[in-house]
Amino acid sequence: MLKKSLITLSILLAAVAVQAQPSPAKKDLVAKILKLQQPGIEAMARGLVEQPAAELLNNAAAALPARVAKDKQESVAKEIKGDVQKYLDEAVPVVQTRAIKLAPTTIGALLEEKLTEEELKQVVSIMESPVYAKYQRMGDDMQKVLVEKLLAETRGTIEPKVRTLEQTVAKRLGVTSAPEGSGAGGGTAPRAPAKPAAK
Repeated sequence: MLKKSLITLSILLAAVAVQAQPSPAKKDLVAKILKLQQPGIEAMARGLVEQPAAELLNNAAAALPARVAKDKQESVAKEIKGDVQKYLDEAVPVVQTRAIKLAPTTIGALLEEKLTEEELKQVVSIMESPVYAKYQRMGDDMQKVLVEKLLAETRGTIEPKVRTLEQTVAKRLGVTSAPEGSGAGGGTAPRAPAKPAAK
């Protein structure tokens, strides 16, 4: 009796294992989606590499006036930008290549698990649509017009808050700045305090 139960269990487990394997058609659809998605995967990988480089550049730009003589600041800034570019030239291809290699076992596995073959066909159909391609190409333009309008409409409210925050942080760090008295009343004219902040 136990032997018969073990045989039945083995057959059921084998059936489940076979059922868990996606069909060749499903694998082909997932591969097609990954190929269509490759530019997005590469852009994500580039962003991961560029983010710390951008932060480093911002920190360097902030530290440069205090740590480098004025007559050497421009050349040191160019050298730092060159160092960052060298890092990007070396690191971006490595991370992009690895992301593309990992995509089938990560994104691909998720697609195989969560979507049916019919749903995958629909995704491919959408991604291959000329209208969808046109929409995707408009992404940068859509973001640009939104950001421009958002900045224009919130600048007057946000800039004084940023200046107040900068002054608060500077006080906590014991850093003194020339326009020290402008903190309390600096919120009424966004253009005037922008000049001292550039020093």
